[in-house]
Amino acid sequence: MRVVVQGGGRRGRRAGLAGVLWGAAELAVTVGVVVLLLVVHQVWWTNRQALASAQEEVRELERRWTLPSPLDSGPSVVPAPSASPPASPSVPASGASARTSAPAPAATPARESAYGVLRIPRLDVVVPVAEGVDKRAVLDKGYAGHYPGTAQPGAQGNFALAGHRNTHGEPFRYINRLRAGDELIVDVRGQRYTYVVGKTLGETSERDAGVIAPVPRSTLRPDYGYGEPGAYITLTTCTPEYTSKYRLVVWGTLRR
Repeated sequence: MRVVVQGGGRRGRRAGLAGVLWGAAELAVTVGVVVLLLVVHQVWWTNRQALASAQEEVRELERRWTLPSPLDSGPSVVPAPSASPPASPSVPASGASARTSAPAPAATPARESAYGVLRIPRLDVVVPVAEGVDKRAVLDKGYAGHYPGTAQPGAQGNFALAGHRNTHGEPFRYINRLRAGDELIVDVRGQRYTYVVGKTLGETSERDAGVIAPVPRSTLRPDYGYGEPGAYITLTTCTPEYTSKYRLVVWGTLRR
């Protein structure tokens, strides 16, 4: 005897559709968890890792600067190397204050090596300065990178730096909060150079090379910048936050 069950096919189709939807939901949850983990790694873990590494590098630099000389029996501060800023002509710069003798401009360091420390008191930032702006070798380590071809600290010209605003230590995250008169202090092998913030350019193109020129002035927004030679510092970073669409620029001048 044959038994006919009506609606079985319909229930089967419904069960199959439910299985597909359940599988899609599981896939969406899995993808969401993976994306969340990637975001946590990029935003939190890279910050923690780079910040710890950068702080250790600062301590190592300061330790090296205060090591006793092999020729001396007692401890001494390692003298600064003779000055030789890159590419463009330079003149000796004045010291951090009128009470000290004028330190010589810093020598050009080896590529991608940390050789100085940038201190931004208002932001409580202390970050190593390395030669070059390669993302992986310098910036992703939480360092400030020195643009090759621009002046060295204390020299006539423009000591130009780049740094991350988000992730990888984000040393330049809050440089938009800097105001005229704030100090930017650069230590290099026992010498200190103090710059004073003068001007800020809130947004410009990444191709605006004028902002790191020896006399810094925006080529796209020429109302922003300087018009005469001097000893300048430039900080550049991405803007808006969590994008790399534009560049934020802060300029300062060496305190004489």
